[in-house]
This record gives sequence, structure tokens and C-alpha cells, in this order.
Amino acid sequence: MFIDLRGLTKRYGTFAALQDCTLTIERGEVFGLLGPNGAGKTTLLRLLLGYLSPTAGQASIDGVDCHRRSVEVRTRTSYLPGEVRLFGSMRGRKVLKFFAEIRPGGDFRRSLDLADRLELDLSRRVAFMSTGMRQKLALVATLAADTPLMILDEPTANLDPTVRGIVAQLVSESQRRGHTVLFSSHVLSEVEDVCDRVAFLRDGQLAHLQIMHDLKRRHRIQARLVGPWQPPPDPLGQELVIQREADGRISIETSGEMAPVLQWLSTMNLLEMNVQPVGLRALYDLVHDLGHG
Repeated sequence: MFIDLRGLTKRYGTFAALQDCTLTIERGEVFGLLGPNGAGKTTLLRLLLGYLSPTAGQASIDGVDCHRRSVEVRTRTSYLPGEVRLFGSMRGRKVLKFFAEIRPGGDFRRSLDLADRLELDLSRRVAFMSTGMRQKLALVATLAADTPLMILDEPTANLDPTVRGIVAQLVSESQRRGHTVLFSSHVLSEVEDVCDRVAFLRDGQLAHLQIMHDLKRRHRIQARLVGPWQPPPDPLGQELVIQREADGRISIETSGEMAPVLQWLSTMNLLEMNVQPVGLRALYDLVHDLGHG
């Protein structure tokens, strides 16, 4: 594994910002962190970077202890914080040149290429940039570095949908270049698009771990039956979650192949049918509701 967390815990008095988090992330993986504000996402990221000392447990990146060798960890990491602060008096081009020169893996030419793709005006001073422009500038400075790990905390905040799509492309390109990406976001659609796996944090605890490929196989079927009910044959019936209403409406959830399900449904007289992927939103709501129900 590339990132290894073992019982990682951070407490402030009696309050646990992160509690007993055990998790591994593979090299070259795009890994998503999801959860409401206060769930522990930023605490986890700061522990990884050595900005915070763990109360218990340990974390390592590429075999390097995040607490004891934090400076070495940060030389291997590009970090985009959730709240970006840049040099207000500098022009955008100067900011990118500064970051390219201070980082061992800095690449000013790549920074300029990325800025061009994001249609970022580098002639302006940071103080006179819009919030979205400053976010683009910080993204470019982060993604241009050639580091094994990239940590992106709310990377598309204040960006329009078109630019968000470009950012998703850049994350996928970083993965193809061999980088590992930690991607924390509240925008579920972009997490679905770019992440291989997703961890759900809730109240400082790891609540659920999801492989995105498996989630994309899950579907919910809403139908209305006007004829006799035909139970699904085995073993198909063991793979389905079925709810039937008195008015003939049925709801079916499946995590397997759709062809056998549709073949079974074709044996019944259905007045209407709607098939939808379950998606990350439904899973997010389920995980969150289970914790507060």
C-alpha cells in the first residue's frame, strides 16, 4: 500500500475529531473522502501532512511516518488546502514561478500550460483576482508539481461546471502519470467521475468504504405491475432487494448484471418501468441517515 493508516486518532479533550481510522490506499489510486462539515476529512489530511500530531495510532506515506518524518512527507506531496491563501501583491505568473522554483518537482512550463487550459489570466495581481481565479491559480500550482501524492481539499470550490470538468480531466491525467490523488469534495458527481474508491467519514469515524466500480453496477428499478406476480428464480432472487406495494408498485435494487433481471421482468405485465443507477448520492444519504436515524 502507498498510504497506511492504523488506528489514527485525534482528540481535543473529550472531543474526537478523528477516531480509530484504519485505512490503506494503493499507489496510483484516486481516492475520495466524503462527509459533511466536521466529519473529520480535513483533520485526516492534516495528520497525513504532519501539521497535527496524532493522539493515537499512526500514518505513513510510501513507508515514511507522517508524524516523525513530516518534512520528508511534505516533499513528496502537493497539497491544495480547502482555504487557499496566496500572495496578494504578486501577479499570477510570478506566483507560479515561485512555487515551481521552491519545489524539487516544480515545473514552470507545465504550470503555464495548465493555466492556459484553465483560461487563467496570469497578468493580474492576486489581490485583484476573483475567488474563482484564485482557486484556478492554486490548482495550477498544485497540479503542476511532479510529486507522488496530490492532496486536493475541495479543489473545485467556486468554479463553474465547465472548469470542474477540466479539473476532473487533469486529475485523471495525474493518475495516468502515476500519481496517487486524495480527493476531498462535497460535489458528489465529480467524485463519481474521478475516484476509484471512496471513504465516508461521519462524526470522526470511517463509516463506509465503497469501490466505485461496484457502485456503478447497482440499479434501482421502479415498476407498476398490472398482472400476477412472478417471484424471481433462484439464484437471482437472492441478489435482489424487492419491495411490493398494494397498488401493484414494486421497487427493486440490484447490484449484479441487469440482463437476468430484465428477462425476469419481461415475464410479467408491467404498466410502467423506470431504471436508474443508485449513484453516490443515494449511498451518501443512506450512510448519513444510518448515523443519525
